[in-house]
Amino acid sequence: MPNASTMARLQRWYQSCCNGSWEQELGINVETLDNPGWSVTVDLEGTPLEKTRFPKRSEARSETDWIECRVAAAQFQGFGGVNNLEELLTVFLDWAESA
Repeated sequence: MPNASTMARLQRWYQSCCNGSWEQELGINVETLDNPGWSVTVDLEGTPLEKTRFPKRSEARSETDWIECRVAAAQFQGFGGVNNLEELLTVFLDWAESA
């Protein structure tokens, strides 16, 4: 959906994965880091993304403006600076919606 907010896109993706069991044990976690920054983990097991290749992405623009995203252990794992939460979610959603 063009021009949908990041949160609306994330909610729509989450809803598409809810099948009565996935959401019981798996899901999406957003946490803070102590450097400061953000951590985003999305469980991919049981989703259409489970076997989809994700090219690792790493951008260090400054000490506070950076991201690192990868898929490991059946999870999308995104880490970023204090102002990069929306960018982390957008990286995930752009990949998820194009797969």
